[in-house]
Amino acid sequence: MIDLMEAKAALETVLDPELGLNVVELGLVYEVAEPQEGDLYVRMTMTTPGCPMHDNISESVEWTAMRVPGVASVKVDVVFDPPWVPEMMTDEAKVKLGWA
Repeated sequence: MIDLMEAKAALETVLDPELGLNVVELGLVYEVAEPQEGDLYVRMTMTTPGCPMHDNISESVEWTAMRVPGVASVKVDVVFDPPWVPEMMTDEAKVKLGWA
């Protein structure tokens, strides 16, 4: 069984290389689940559908999640519904970007 809190915490090490903030604090991670034992499912988005770092970020999420104890496989589902908006960021992220 996967500790989903540990999995989400691990994703906090995955940075958006353009903004220098992690994907969790940016509000890009919508769901972290274990549909079957050992299978980790991550539903996430990008800041824009044409994000040039799309492949880099989603591959980093997969690579990082595979290192969480109990994870045998990872499925990263990049979606654009709902679309990302800046309000999805944590307050800390907004402060780091000078938006608060």
